[in-house]
Amino acid sequence: MKTFISFAILFFILSVFFIPKVYAQEKPIQLALFNPVQIVPESNSIKGLRINLLYGKNSRVTGFDWGLVNFTTSDQLGIQWGGVGYTEGGFEGWQNNFVSITKGMFTGLQSGFVSYNSSKVNGLQFSVINYAATLNGIQLGLINIIGEGGFLPVFPIFNFSFD
Repeated sequence: MKTFISFAILFFILSVFFIPKVYAQEKPIQLALFNPVQIVPESNSIKGLRINLLYGKNSRVTGFDWGLVNFTTSDQLGIQWGGVGYTEGGFEGWQNNFVSITKGMFTGLQSGFVSYNSSKVNGLQFSVINYAATLNGIQLGLINIIGEGGFLPVFPIFNFSFD
C-alpha cells in the first residue's frame, strides 16, 4: 500500500510540474467516488492519473487509470487496472481488469479474467476468456474466440490471426 501511495504522489507531482500544459478540457488528475461525485466532470479528459474508488467516467484518459469500475466514453492511451474497464472508443496500451471491454480498435495487451473487443485487436489478449471481432495477433486463454478470420473461430489454450 505504501508503494502505491508513493507511486501515486510521484505520478501526481510529475504530471503537474513536468508534463506540458494541457488543453482546457484536459485535467492532470481525477479522483472519483462514483459518477457524478468526482473532482473532474465526466465530459472532461484526464491526462495523468485517474483513480476511481467505485465508479469513474470521463471522456478520454491518457496515463494511468485505476479503480473498481473505469469508464471512458472515447479513446484511452496508457495503463488501466481495475475490476471492470470499459472503453467505448479505442485503446492503446495495457488494459488489465477482471473484465476488460473495448468497443474500438485495441492495440497492445488486454488481460484479466475476460477480455472482450467488439472491433479489432492488434496485439495480445491473455485472459481466461478472450473475444475479438477481428485479430492481428495472439490470444492465450482457456476459451479464445475470433469473430472473423483467425486460425479457428473458437479454440482452447491459444488462437491467432495475422492479417
